[in-house]
Amino acid sequence: MQAQQLQYDFFSEENAPKWRGLLVPSLTKVLSQVHPKLSSKEDALQYIEELILLLLSMLCQAQPRTVLDVEERVQKSFPHPIDKWAIADAQAAIEKRKRRNPLALPVDKIHPLLKEVLGYKIDHQVSVYIVAVLEYISADILKLAGNYVRNIRHYEISQQDIKVAMCADKVLMDMFHQDEEDISGFPLIDEEPSVSGEQMYYDLVKTFMAEVRQYLRDLNLIIKVFREPFVSNTKLFSHHNIFSRIVDIQELTVKLLGLIEDTVEMTDEGSPHPLVGSCFEDLAEELAFDPYESYAQDVLRTGFHDHFLSQLSKPGAAFYLQQLEEKSEDEEDKECLKQAITALLNLQSSMERICSKSLAKRRLSESACRFYSQQMKGKHLAIKKMNEIQKNIDGWEGKDIGQCCNEFIMEGTLTRVGAKHERHIFLFDGLMICCKSNHGQPRLPGSSAAEYRLKEKFFMRKVQINDKDDTGEYRHAFEIILKDGNSVVFAAKSAEEKSSWMAALISLQYRSTLERMLDLSLLQEEKEEQMRLPDPEVYRFAEPDSEENVVFEENVQSKSGIPIIKAGTVTKLIERLTYHMYADPNFVRTFLTTYRSFCKPQELLTLLMERFDIPEPKPTEADQFAIENGDQPLSAELKRFRKEYVQPVQLRVLNVCRHWVEHHFYDFERDAELLVRLEDFIAMVRGKAMRKWVESITKIIQRKKQAQANGPSHNITFESSPPPIEWHISKPGQTETFDLMTLHPIEIARQLTLLESDFYRAVQPSELVGSVWTKEDKELNSPNLLRMIRHTTNLTLWFEKCIVETENLEERALVVTRIIEILQVFQELNNFNGVLEVVSAMNSSPVYRLDHTFEQIPSRQRKILEEAHELSEDHYKKYLAKLRSINPPCVPFFGIYLTNILKTEEGNPDFLKRHGKDLINFSKRRKVAEITGEIQQYQNQPYCLRVENDIRKFFENLNPMEDKMEKEFADYLFNKSLEIEPRNVRSLPRFPKKYSYPLKSPGVRPSIVRPGTMRHPTPLQNEPRKISYSRIPDSETESATSAPNSPRTPLTPPPASAASSSTDICSVFDSPQGPSSPLHSSRSPPNLSRPHSPPAIPPRQPTAKAYSPRYSLSERTSVSDPPESPPTLPPREPVRTPDVFSSSPLHLQPPPQGRKCELSQTFFPPSPFSPAPPQTPSPLGPRKHLSSPPLIPPDCDLLPGATGPPVPPRQSASQAIPKLPPKTYKREPVHTSIPRDSLPLLENANSS
Repeated sequence: MQAQQLQYDFFSEENAPKWRGLLVPSLTKVLSQVHPKLSSKEDALQYIEELILLLLSMLCQAQPRTVLDVEERVQKSFPHPIDKWAIADAQAAIEKRKRRNPLALPVDKIHPLLKEVLGYKIDHQVSVYIVAVLEYISADILKLAGNYVRNIRHYEISQQDIKVAMCADKVLMDMFHQDEEDISGFPLIDEEPSVSGEQMYYDLVKTFMAEVRQYLRDLNLIIKVFREPFVSNTKLFSHHNIFSRIVDIQELTVKLLGLIEDTVEMTDEGSPHPLVGSCFEDLAEELAFDPYESYAQDVLRTGFHDHFLSQLSKPGAAFYLQQLEEKSEDEEDKECLKQAITALLNLQSSMERICSKSLAKRRLSESACRFYSQQMKGKHLAIKKMNEIQKNIDGWEGKDIGQCCNEFIMEGTLTRVGAKHERHIFLFDGLMICCKSNHGQPRLPGSSAAEYRLKEKFFMRKVQINDKDDTGEYRHAFEIILKDGNSVVFAAKSAEEKSSWMAALISLQYRSTLERMLDLSLLQEEKEEQMRLPDPEVYRFAEPDSEENVVFEENVQSKSGIPIIKAGTVTKLIERLTYHMYADPNFVRTFLTTYRSFCKPQELLTLLMERFDIPEPKPTEADQFAIENGDQPLSAELKRFRKEYVQPVQLRVLNVCRHWVEHHFYDFERDAELLVRLEDFIAMVRGKAMRKWVESITKIIQRKKQAQANGPSHNITFESSPPPIEWHISKPGQTETFDLMTLHPIEIARQLTLLESDFYRAVQPSELVGSVWTKEDKELNSPNLLRMIRHTTNLTLWFEKCIVETENLEERALVVTRIIEILQVFQELNNFNGVLEVVSAMNSSPVYRLDHTFEQIPSRQRKILEEAHELSEDHYKKYLAKLRSINPPCVPFFGIYLTNILKTEEGNPDFLKRHGKDLINFSKRRKVAEITGEIQQYQNQPYCLRVENDIRKFFENLNPMEDKMEKEFADYLFNKSLEIEPRNVRSLPRFPKKYSYPLKSPGVRPSIVRPGTMRHPTPLQNEPRKISYSRIPDSETESATSAPNSPRTPLTPPPASAASSSTDICSVFDSPQGPSSPLHSSRSPPNLSRPHSPPAIPPRQPTAKAYSPRYSLSERTSVSDPPESPPTLPPREPVRTPDVFSSSPLHLQPPPQGRKCELSQTFFPPSPFSPAPPQTPSPLGPRKHLSSPPLIPPDCDLLPGATGPPVPPRQSASQAIPKLPPKTYKREPVHTSIPRDSLPLLENANSS
């Protein structure tokens, strides 16, 4: 089917991305419905998607606006009878849609796209109708391809399989290739060669079973499709006279196949092969094969079609029996086969005698083998035959026969009515080739010596066959009608020859239609005949569904069409967990995650064992009476019961057990008796179909036991080697010196991320369901979750303790800056749990109130902290958006999951009342499982980082509370906070230094960056910008320097000491800096030769030179000297009504009026609850003072002509710290500009 050119091209560069892959996931569901045991390659589903889009293009050509328009288009374009079936399915889908029963294909995604295709909006019901038609055709293609794949004993559908199957199906070929003159079918040469060598006994049995199944299908075709109309019109026809004992033969075939299947199934695992000789011996002794003789005599009377006989007269049984006898290794089985052969000798002789009178030797039986034997068996022989025929035809043009056809059917001579000479006809499944014989020698040297000359060829999918009555002009004729209305009449020499040609031609033309009719008939029969189940009193899982035991979600179904359970009894939940009609992996996953909230593991195993042990239904009184008379009324029903109920249920019980031990083995670790019971149960399971499941479960158990004995394995292979460990003041092995300020901030963040990632990945879904971490047995039920909660609490308290126990203001500011650096690395590692741990610590009461401390923090670090705090605003909206945008590995914030689970657990009842009975509210468990599923999707990807065991142990053993109780420790922290920064004082108390080592930060850039190693995993969405030390703003860069302590050196540490390092790798929370930003200034210190190392310490300048205009430091003697008197407060520029001071970035209240908010909006939009950030200064415009300026180090000279920002007073021997009233003191931006030519001096002050 080639759609005419539309304005909308589905496969153009512009439109193809919108449709590509849209249908592939849904086609997987369609395949699971038509062939549950087959899988498909991606290319096969993509090919079907292309075909469906072609079909959609054809439907849209008619510009449909209503359902009737689409239906009319289908009737005109689809071949008969597939048009009626597609319309029936589409109308059923509309009816179901009223009950919101969705199709497998995504209607909601296709509907808006159809507006673009058609150029106008159509009703949703029309879209449903169109999609239903498309889904029916896709299911038809997949069913056809699946049948072909099963016939060739494969288990995966490929694109080539679909092309091969469609090439043999006239209906689909007419639909998709109706305008193509030549169609490339499939390269037979690519198929694997058939196995022509000797087969072993078991292989012979499997081959025989496959052919018997196909033979049974052919019998069903005769009985269900052809015989049924005769049976329903007994007054007009006598079906017995026409079809003889065909039903007896079908029953015999079912019985034989059942006996062989049972024998194969029940064969002991230690036996080399199944012994099927007794199956034939028993039936032969019962004379069960005798209906063949009566049938052959009846159907071979004059006028009976040879085609029916060809299905039944091939001597296949004797051939297989002889081969089985030769290959059998068991003497008793050999004897059974000999007895069977002997008992069937008379029948065989009689059949051969009957057939020899009426059949051409071997011809029809050969034809039967071609049509109905295993298609792949003689593939290469077929190729060879086709090539020989093609070489023997002079004037052949176009594609090779082997590319258009699958098999050679027959050849012979026919007379074309109106032509002078006879035509030699070659009939293939796709082509009918008419040739004229070449008489005599070739006329010219070098010309072809072919035996035939091509006259014409017909594509079988484009013609119709019409029988012609004998007339005076011709006899024994039939007509081939072409698509354009022209026709060709051929005449055979005799009625027998005509019958042979008509049988082959009609079979080719209607085979696919008849197959579909048979499938429809079998499906309808299966729906009408209810399977007999055991008595519910004996087997409680056979209780019928009712509102008292199960409730389904109204107007909701899963994408695969499976009903979703809302509530039910435990028995009904177990029944649906192992349902015989379909598998529901989502339900299995949800159930095993949540069942502990209503059922204990021991109870679940008991229920599964009970579900597995299925009794057979008891016979009724009528059945019992028939049994007493020697009949077997239940044999067929029992066979169906075992095949369609017992086996699926038992396999699904084992599947549940496999999922249980694979994903929830902790249940068995906590209860050794449970594992023993499961192993005993598995050991009792018998049957070949169950063996692979038993082996799989046993291997999983052994692997889990081994892992339990060996401990968790950390041997993970990464594409690149992890970065080396970073060290700072503390060196390897100096564990007693490990602390916040002695360890490298990068390595602190890395090791904490590794530790928290391990904690996060260890949490099992069962630790969350039912809020068990808040219950009495929480230590038993939620050990991993509690370990993570305690670690998070300890780390947050440790950060708080490190801050408030650093009494010296300048040192405390550096401690806070160091923690913010750790937060930066957390961001780059996607450790959101760590980020919010820092935010929590900064937002705690003891730390949040330290306004003077936060005033000393560089503006860049404050901005980073503010942006991190925004993650938790508006119900974590920005955090959730960021989490979904990044690629693992990551450590999500666990608190939000716990909150959502608690709300779900507390807001929904555990049981629903129905007719006075309590049903388990499974919809509540499903909601919780959705949350745990989101947790699990981030648990699979580990970090490419190296564990440093000493640092890891240091953080594992953190105990900031020591022996204090929780309230006592909280009071201690708050009192300490009040001690270091009292309320309502203008002058802070002065404290001695705590640290004896330099507090200069090493930065957050790795010291060694090797090719092939990574600094950190790429954070969030974008790789951070690389900013060298030479591009750091002047005030922040220069303040990062540190000088040896001396009486002449101010002891106020540079508040932006980490600024240089913190800007090495821009956090993704930072805004990209444009060229006009100071970060991108072209003026850089020329002496910075190593971009990965901190800047060199500049030479000390006389302190008085920088500070003499404001303060005198000549009398200063020591750090510990108390201030004698407070100095005069520096002027505020400009003077205006003071704002409420809020230097901490963690305020939740709106910012004070009048404060500017110019934070970059690149990644985070401004929030009304965000505190005001400073304006980013630009070297090209007026240089504005930041809201909380960093202190200028003493070695930076201020230009005499430049009016700099106000500098807070320094501690000295003769001056006191100015009194800063909390929440009222706010410096305003300075609007005086610094001359442009002075900037290099400021930026390169260290070079002077």
